[in-house]
Amino acid sequence: MRGRNEPKVARARELRQVENDAEERLWHELRGRRLNGHKFVRQLPIGPYFADFACREANLIVEVDGSQHAGRSRDRYRDETMNGNGWSVLRVWHADVLTSLAGVLDTIVAALDGRLDRKMIGVDAKFLPATNSERR
Repeated sequence: MRGRNEPKVARARELRQVENDAEERLWHELRGRRLNGHKFVRQLPIGPYFADFACREANLIVEVDGSQHAGRSRDRYRDETMNGNGWSVLRVWHADVLTSLAGVLDTIVAALDGRLDRKMIGVDAKFLPATNSERR
């Protein structure tokens, strides 16, 4: 078993304390294997970044984005880094979590079940499958 990276663990703990209302609402649905038995964690360190939510068994990251994320090149690099580490990335909008939670959960389940298997960029969500099969 590898040793823990204490600075990253401490930062992840800090981030879990300041989640927004959409993240809190989504976490209520994802925690404790509530979504079809899949285990999710919050603020998982991946490279220099922290994933909002991650399902290790499916190598799926779910990011909840507010309007400040629209078209940001930093998010593109972040997605590429996570994809390169073997993670698929699903980005959903903060507003959709608050107003259309059932639809967001359906989209997450589709990604978990493998029904989302190719790049998808839509108005309400963005899915980027992993570029390799192994996590680093």
